[in-house]
Amino acid sequence: MKIKQRLYQFKAEGRAILAANFYNFETLSGILQAAHELNEPVMLQLSESSIRYLGLHVATSLARAGLEQYEVEGWLHLDHGSSPEMAEACLKAGFDSVMIDGSEKPFGENIRITRKVVQMAALYGANVEAELGFIPKLGQESDNDGFTSPQQAFDFISATGIDALAVAIGTAHGFYKEEPKLDLERLSSIAAITSIPLVLHGGSGIPDKMLREAIKRGITKVNLATDSKNAFMKELKNVLYNTDEIDLRKTFPRATDAVKNLIINKMQLVSMTQLEF
Repeated sequence: MKIKQRLYQFKAEGRAILAANFYNFETLSGILQAAHELNEPVMLQLSESSIRYLGLHVATSLARAGLEQYEVEGWLHLDHGSSPEMAEACLKAGFDSVMIDGSEKPFGENIRITRKVVQMAALYGANVEAELGFIPKLGQESDNDGFTSPQQAFDFISATGIDALAVAIGTAHGFYKEEPKLDLERLSSIAAITSIPLVLHGGSGIPDKMLREAIKRGITKVNLATDSKNAFMKELKNVLYNTDEIDLRKTFPRATDAVKNLIINKMQLVSMTQLEF
């Protein structure tokens, strides 16, 4: 099943799909082990920095081989693509979905580059996600004035033909300095005026109850990245601190397990239907 179909299915069922970033074999393995155990689909995400680190061909092949080995239904997605050229490279490499992030550009420019990627992706039958509003990245401060406007969301979707929209409602990328306060009423207003799946970036650190409420109000895809890196590195540091073992094949598995356990918990939370919750 294509990711577009899955997203609309989840939207109709009132649940969300987990979209998890991976950075190496170990984090990928943790994500896929979790998805296999729960028999849940997953979106595997790669940022541009991860693509530079792994190499586009290696990263794509690793993801495809992992999905096959663990017998998981999944899709490969470009997270925060900065240009149509980057999106095109990923589409040519076989990505199922790409995100073009023109959120920090003027509204008209965001529409222009997003429409270009939508037209390009149509040749591959691929899903396109875009972002509207200001979702702080690492080192940036929150700004309520940058929240997504429901009317602008409607206009943006109509003008671009995107398949999914990441909305700014109070989340941020990276660690939160304090508990986030999501503008759930705004989310409800956006969902009421639009018809495509809505995406929540900055899924790490959001309280479970708040995350469930966001899904209830229209979120269909939840991104997770920081929590996975943190779980992996904290456990790896702990292992290395307490051993002189130099065989990474013996030290890395515990860090992989930490990622697996995190993903299991998060996947169970976001994939529950409203009736199950």
